[in-house]
Amino acid sequence: ESLLLTKRDPLSDRPISHRVETQGDITQKGYEKKRTKLLAPYIIQTPGKNSTITFSPGLTPTLLSLSHRSGGTRDDRYRSDIHTEAVQAALAKHKEEKMALPMPTKRRSTYVQSPVENHTPPDSSSGSEDETSVRRQSTVIAPPPAVNPNLQSPDSWINHSVQGSSTSSSASSTMSHGEAKPQPQIASPTAPTENNAPPPDVTAVAPRARGPRVDLPSNAVVRGMSRVQSRSSMMETADGVPVSSRVSTKIQQLLNTLKRPKRPPLSEFFTDDSEEIVEVPQPDPNTPKPEGRQTIPVKGEPLGVVSNWPPALQAALARWGATQGKSPALTALDITGKPLYTLTYGKLWSRSVKLAYTLLNKLGTKNEQILKPGDRVALVYPNSDPGMFWVAFYGCLLAEVIPVPIEVPLSRKDAGISQVGFLLGSCGVGLALTSEICLKGLPKTPAGEILQFKGWPRLKWVVTDSKYLTKPSKDWQPHIPTANTDPAYIEYKANKEGTVVGVAVSKVAMLTHCQALTQACNYCEGETLVNVLDFKKDMGLWHGAVMNRIHTISVPYAVMKACPLSWVQRVHIHKARVALVKCRDLHWAMMAHRDQRDTSLASLRNLIVADGANPWSVSSCDAFLNVFQSHGLKPEVICPCATSPEAMTVAIRRPGVPGAPLPARAILSLGGLSHGVIRVNTEDKNSALTVQDVGHVMPGALMCVVKPDGPPQLCKTDEIGEIIVNSRAGGNMYYGLPGVTKNTFEVIPVNANGVPIGEIPFVRSGLLGFVGPGSLIFVVGKIEGLLMVSGRRHNADDLVATALAVEPVKTVYRGRIAVFSVTVFYDERVVIVAEQRPDASEEDSFQWMSRVLQAIDSIHQVGLYCLALVPANTLPKTPLGGIHISDTKQFFLDGNLHPCNILMCPHTCVTNLPKPRQKQPVGVGPASVMVGNLVAGKRIAQAAGRDLGMIEDQDLVRKHQYLTEALHWRAQTDPDHVLYVLLNAKGVTVGTATCVQLHKRAEKIAAALTEKGSINTGENVVLLYPPGIDLIAAFYGCLYAGCVPVTVRPPHPQNLAVSKAACILTTQNLTRILRSKEAALSVNIKTWPTIIDTDDLPRRRPPQIYKPPTAEMIAYLDFSVSTTGMLTGVKISHAAVSALCRSIKLQCELYSSRQIAICLDPYCGLGFVLWCLASVYSGHQSILIPPFELESCLSLWLSTLSQYRIRDTFCSYSVMELCTKGLGTQTDLLKARGVNLSCVRSCVVIAEERPRLALTHSFSKLFKDVGLSPRAVSTAFGSRVNLAICLQGTTGPDPCTVYVDMKSLRHDRVRLVERGAPQSLPLMESGKILPGVRVIIVNPETRGPLGDSHLGEIWVNSPHNASGYYTIYGEESLQADHFNTKLSFGDPQTLWARTGYLGFVKRTELLAASGDRHDALFVVGSLDETLELRGLRYHPIDIETSVSRAHRSIAESAVFTWTNLLVVVSELCGSEQDALDLVPLITNVVLEEHHLIVGVVVIVDPGVIPINSRGEKQRMHLRDSFLADQLDPIYVAYNM
Repeated sequence: ESLLLTKRDPLSDRPISHRVETQGDITQKGYEKKRTKLLAPYIIQTPGKNSTITFSPGLTPTLLSLSHRSGGTRDDRYRSDIHTEAVQAALAKHKEEKMALPMPTKRRSTYVQSPVENHTPPDSSSGSEDETSVRRQSTVIAPPPAVNPNLQSPDSWINHSVQGSSTSSSASSTMSHGEAKPQPQIASPTAPTENNAPPPDVTAVAPRARGPRVDLPSNAVVRGMSRVQSRSSMMETADGVPVSSRVSTKIQQLLNTLKRPKRPPLSEFFTDDSEEIVEVPQPDPNTPKPEGRQTIPVKGEPLGVVSNWPPALQAALARWGATQGKSPALTALDITGKPLYTLTYGKLWSRSVKLAYTLLNKLGTKNEQILKPGDRVALVYPNSDPGMFWVAFYGCLLAEVIPVPIEVPLSRKDAGISQVGFLLGSCGVGLALTSEICLKGLPKTPAGEILQFKGWPRLKWVVTDSKYLTKPSKDWQPHIPTANTDPAYIEYKANKEGTVVGVAVSKVAMLTHCQALTQACNYCEGETLVNVLDFKKDMGLWHGAVMNRIHTISVPYAVMKACPLSWVQRVHIHKARVALVKCRDLHWAMMAHRDQRDTSLASLRNLIVADGANPWSVSSCDAFLNVFQSHGLKPEVICPCATSPEAMTVAIRRPGVPGAPLPARAILSLGGLSHGVIRVNTEDKNSALTVQDVGHVMPGALMCVVKPDGPPQLCKTDEIGEIIVNSRAGGNMYYGLPGVTKNTFEVIPVNANGVPIGEIPFVRSGLLGFVGPGSLIFVVGKIEGLLMVSGRRHNADDLVATALAVEPVKTVYRGRIAVFSVTVFYDERVVIVAEQRPDASEEDSFQWMSRVLQAIDSIHQVGLYCLALVPANTLPKTPLGGIHISDTKQFFLDGNLHPCNILMCPHTCVTNLPKPRQKQPVGVGPASVMVGNLVAGKRIAQAAGRDLGMIEDQDLVRKHQYLTEALHWRAQTDPDHVLYVLLNAKGVTVGTATCVQLHKRAEKIAAALTEKGSINTGENVVLLYPPGIDLIAAFYGCLYAGCVPVTVRPPHPQNLAVSKAACILTTQNLTRILRSKEAALSVNIKTWPTIIDTDDLPRRRPPQIYKPPTAEMIAYLDFSVSTTGMLTGVKISHAAVSALCRSIKLQCELYSSRQIAICLDPYCGLGFVLWCLASVYSGHQSILIPPFELESCLSLWLSTLSQYRIRDTFCSYSVMELCTKGLGTQTDLLKARGVNLSCVRSCVVIAEERPRLALTHSFSKLFKDVGLSPRAVSTAFGSRVNLAICLQGTTGPDPCTVYVDMKSLRHDRVRLVERGAPQSLPLMESGKILPGVRVIIVNPETRGPLGDSHLGEIWVNSPHNASGYYTIYGEESLQADHFNTKLSFGDPQTLWARTGYLGFVKRTELLAASGDRHDALFVVGSLDETLELRGLRYHPIDIETSVSRAHRSIAESAVFTWTNLLVVVSELCGSEQDALDLVPLITNVVLEEHHLIVGVVVIVDPGVIPINSRGEKQRMHLRDSFLADQLDPIYVAYNM
């Protein structure tokens, strides 16, 4: 029965059958057969027979005699033609499918690629570039997008029919589309938008079977999706040790006996509620589980006893230096590959002794000794100079100081440079040895001193060239004690997070390791060895040791770049017996070998492949053998081995006997590996991994395989685990880091019951693998390359191999691809970053990216989160040119990667989102709600201000029934009292108005209105004025004439038609503008009402001052643009005006001897009331500061407050923001100018929104230095139906702040939490409720009152409610219920007005002026603006706050929804190359903090997001512009 696996491709609706079988070594004939078989399913649909493969004994591998393309740019660490064919086969399926993803739009200038240097040398991680080609210097500009995203053809929204049913339940890459819906095109700017059906709902719940996916064919034109990103969680315990193990047992007992602390520990305060948030995937019953018995430790052969074995490594050097002084020790090559010098054992010994003597005796002044035995010393030598390094290394050993070899720092910007500083610090290094040439090349300061590198300790530099060394006196001999457990040297090692630690190797371990290697590799005295590896660490250092008087020929990396065959030539010339190489060296030599016909490798008895543990090394070894067998290379000499800095050599294949069968290969199922089990790959499919063994355990060692996470439990025989080793030849500790050491170097394995299997400690090697037949060791990957996604393990190297097998030639630069994972929303997400070739086109790149997605889903069954392409040569490099993964990851997380293309697939790969909330139908009767609330002990959420009742002098109130009477009365009783003072930008008074002057001006205007304008009472008059006193006079003039004033911000001609005005009052300047040619172009001037210029009116008095017949008559119209972009006018009656003024007078204790300062726009809402009405009613003096004057003089408002000793001031958020951003850094300057704000008692921000806590806080903090009291700043709250509901007055408690749980808020519930709790949102009370105002919190759907733990709509009842909307186009019915509404139960009599804002009321511990507990009103946001997503209610401002924190270049952002997709628009304030960095960070932060997947990310220029006069974002305008394609975005990313 053949196994047919039908699974959905990540991005298509069509199931594909995979029938590909992969096997290890096969003959050419078998290979051809295999190839036909691989491709068979895709050519003719007939299932092939299935054969079961176990470990196939090796046949002569002529596997790769195919012609090798030399121009390709593939990284051949991972080369495997079989794998390539498997990938191509998996992709072949998609070729027929047509596919167009929504293209990202990219502005043409966005990416100018950096020119690549000529002759870029191949990197260690790079593939087989044709070395001779010179890359031309090129500056490539991204071509303009061929298709505008808003003008796509209908099939651009994917719509495939589903064929066949899906049997695969792996939800790892579902695109949560729900059902496939027909998805028509996005509205084009010309088409009427109403007729377009919406695009698919990408956020609906996906059915358990895989939803339709998008298929990317080879010819797709795919243009950037967005990428997402997470702040990866780097917060494990610093050294991964449970805390208890660091505390000594005594202290532990003490802690246990002490009483439990009173406060619960933090973990109880803030439990991580991932359980209740995350959808936990149900375990798949078909998951393979290990079934074998428990493994037993594997023992290496015993270490042989050698008669004349030296007591220490230095002793061996001493012996050869004395007895074989002429014998060559080391040959170094110059850059052309010719020998530069040869160091003999005699020279090596004498120079090392000189150095040891100098270090111990000659560094300080005569009597002080700078270095003592046991001190650590850095060795800084370039890779081209092995001789100097050897002398330094052995010199240190002889002086008994501990060498710490590190890479030469090239610049301040080196990848991971500060981590090297951490290493030097943890090792306590204060001295660095280097060569004269190297020292000259180190980066210097302008003064010529060596740079202080970031994070490095201060170092003294010592030059070790011979001419600077002192010859020791005759009687001085270096002390060579027998090897003990003190550290001999320290090798650096970077871990997965990028931290660099030092592995200390003891003297005895170093010696024993040499002995074990000698025994395993059969070293004989005097052999020649060619070493291509880094001689400063790892195998390059261990095998090059002086133990066996071996002659080492060191081939530096630079020579390999220039001449890849150089090592083969050296083997040929020197008849070397041993060569030490990596797969890349095999590969390069093979690519270059056509230039060289006469080399012979017959002398080699041992070709040690250092990275033979990389699963993808198998094909390099085979291919190399295939090419060089004709040059005398014997198959049995290839010896892969496995090593790690901690365990040193773990296993090595012993050199074989000629003619013996080659060791077996294992062909494993990648699916099995991802579940940590070994399954021979019998299914006919692409997901196979061929692994070669790395031989047997080292002599004298004991090895176990344990589970990589959790306690070190022994694995079963068919389970993959971490290899741990016990041996005298291994690292001892991470120097200076005892905590982490314990976890790595002192592991005691346990059996299935958790019982330790012995006393002896093992060392973790960091290698993942298993023990195969015949105790052969197989390694399948490294712990640090492990990606744990949704409980399955994937190996980064395997993913790189798959990505490289997707023909990257046109796209990827030199095969440079990095794979890592970032933690976002409780799971690891896979990110692939590749360097893009300078000449790659957008088309090629996106096609490649889309195919990588498919291949990885097909072969590894894992979804990619983000795929990014960056310009060539921009990823951080390791010293030998590979990609520095941890730095790349850090760049990605910090938004410093600057991709030129990006594709994000959060919809596809985030499968653990919580289930959407199903709203309960409202079928509960009012009575049961009331009873339920009472039983639960909840108060009905309502609150009221003080009673307006019978307060103080009644006659005043009677007199002031109308403001006109108030003004008239003041002009008679106190004519010269100054009511208004207007300041200009210099702080100079440019206008004042006393009571009588204002009265007279108003009379003049009233007369002009009746004469010139022939206005009838009750008609509308537009007031078109800049902020100032003219505006106030014109307002009272209108009232005197009995017409209705409407203030309009100048000069917006399109607003004029709105109010059906009978006349326009304005100034001379504005009259000119209105009558100008420009205005005539946009508006038909002839249709305009009369324009009266009020600047020089004749002295006339109106016949009488109009008095309305009833106070219910309309006094004025208040027009404002709401946040949803509606221009709405409300009618304010005379009664409301005087009630409001009286309410403010009481709340702020205003009377004629007071002064207030106003810095607000006087066109609508409470700003207008304070500017024009309040002073006339209460008689206080208002100092008017037009906000636009602050642009030319930022400190105008603050210095005015200080100069006039103002106690109460009113401003807007825009003013506060200007001051915070512009003056925040200049408080000292203000202080010097004598600005002192200690007089300010209340500074109230006038707004119609949730208080901007962050802004008011920073304002208070910044200006505390100039005396501003932290208690002064507060906010007001008004709405269209009632201009002033709350206003912080002079009495009453300070505004309080609460922290609410955001998750509850999304369910319309209010749950208070502690400050600093995760997912908490701080909210500030919106000022005190004004006298005469009552508010109640109501359920907007049922219109019933709510308890105080619910979020609901704020309804208000007050004598100063507006009387209704002033409608323009007869939409009365639309909002009639906003003004006179009754509750559905509870108190059905009172008439309420609906504010349209959501909020809640909380009773605080504070006391109000009346002595009762104070009820605080908290405003959360506008009901119209809330987003309903996944059944939850979101407030845009919360998502925007998160987005703005995501990256330093995000200036402002706005969100809205479009057909259930969340769209985020962000303004980019950095350079345009940052644009694509934002996409993943935004996607990421929204997923992490709000559990939402962003559908579209739009990056725009600063200032694109429209903002109204009160500084509120106009999100609906923005949305309309986006859909009409009017934003000219820098980049639009469509997340998959």
